[in-house]
Amino acid sequence: MTHQKLIVEADGGSRGNPGPSGSGAVVIDAETGLVITEISTFGGVATNNVAEYKAVLAGLTEAFRHNPSASVIVRMDSKLVVEQMSGKWKIKHPDMQVLGIEVQRLIAGKDVTWTWIPREQNTLADALANEAMDSEKDVIRHVDKREVVSSASIEYNPTLPSSLRAPGNVTEPMTTLILVRHGRTALTETHKISGGRGDDPNLSELGKTDANSVASLLSGFGRAGVFPHIPAVTAVVSSPMNRARDTATIVAQRLGLDVSIEENLREISFGDWDGHTNQQVSELWPEQFAAWRGSWELSPPNGESLAVFDERTRVARKNILEKFSGETVVVVAHVMPIRGFVSLALEAGASGYWATQVAPCSVTIVRHWGTNHSELVTTNFTGHL
Repeated sequence: MTHQKLIVEADGGSRGNPGPSGSGAVVIDAETGLVITEISTFGGVATNNVAEYKAVLAGLTEAFRHNPSASVIVRMDSKLVVEQMSGKWKIKHPDMQVLGIEVQRLIAGKDVTWTWIPREQNTLADALANEAMDSEKDVIRHVDKREVVSSASIEYNPTLPSSLRAPGNVTEPMTTLILVRHGRTALTETHKISGGRGDDPNLSELGKTDANSVASLLSGFGRAGVFPHIPAVTAVVSSPMNRARDTATIVAQRLGLDVSIEENLREISFGDWDGHTNQQVSELWPEQFAAWRGSWELSPPNGESLAVFDERTRVARKNILEKFSGETVVVVAHVMPIRGFVSLALEAGASGYWATQVAPCSVTIVRHWGTNHSELVTTNFTGHL
C-alpha cells in the first residue's frame, strides 16, 4: 500500500471519574475526509484520562492495521494526553505511565504528530465513547461513507420528501426540526402536572443525566450513531422554562452552539391543576376534568384551552422555520408543544394532541419544506436513555 496520511480522532470518558468508562476513536483518510473505521470500546471502571489513553491506543492500532506506513495526525481535546505524548509534560500516574509506554512502543519509528482540538470539533469520537458507556460493549465498524447504507436511510431522501406520494411542488429549502422534551424534574418524578404558568422547576439529577444522554446522541447526527443520515445540528432553540433551558444548555454546550429562546414554546397552562397528580385532579374537579378530556375549547380553571394553545404553537413553528430556514434545529420544549408540532405536520387536528407519547428527553424529528410539505421521520425515540 502506498504512503498515506490518516487522521485519528480519539476521546474517552468516565461517568464518575473513576466510574464506568468508554473510549471512542475514528480513523479518517486525510485526503478525502472519508471515515475508514469507527471504534467504540467499553473500559470498565476507570478514569477519564485512562479512557482517553485507551482511545488513542485503539485508534492508532487500527490506523496502522489499515496502513503500516501511514503518516498519522492524532487529534484530541485532551490537552493532557497531547502534551504528554508530545514529550512536553511528564506522565506521573502509574496507570497512565503503563499506557503511555504502550503508545510510545506502537508509534516507534512511525510518523505521528499530536494536535489539540476544541471539544466541539471532536464530537464523533465523543459519541463513540458514550456509545461504549451506554452499551457496555466493544464495537469496531469498518466504514466507507460512500458505500455504507443503513436500513434507516435506504429509502430516505436527504433533500426532498421521501414518499413518492408527497406533493411535487416543493420549492423551499429543507428545515429539520429535532424536537427534544426536557429532562426529568422533581414534578415529573412524582407524576405531578407541570404547566406553563405553574411552578418552574429546574432539572433533577436524573434529568441532567437524561440531558447528557440526549446531547451525546445529537452530537452524532450527520456523522455516526443512530441518525448519521440526519444533517448535523446547526442551532438550538428552547422554551423559556427552566427545565427546557437547562436541557438546551447541556445540549448546546456539547455541540458548541448558543441557545435561542422562543417564548411560544412554553408548556400549555393547566391553571389550578398545576402541582396535582391526574388522580387528584379527577377527584377534586370530577365534572370539569371529564368534560375537558378530548375537548378543543374547554380549559382547566384559569388554564389554557387547546384552541388557544394551538394558535401559540403555530406561531412558534412559524418563527422557527422562518428564522432557521434550511438548517437543522434542536427544539427543546415540553409534551404539548411537541405533540402540537407533530399534529401540525400530519394535519391531525385535535386528536394529534393526545395521540403521541413524548417521554423525557425523547427525540422526535420532523422535516419541513417551508409551508409546502412536512415529513415525520421518527417520534418518541428513547434508545439513548
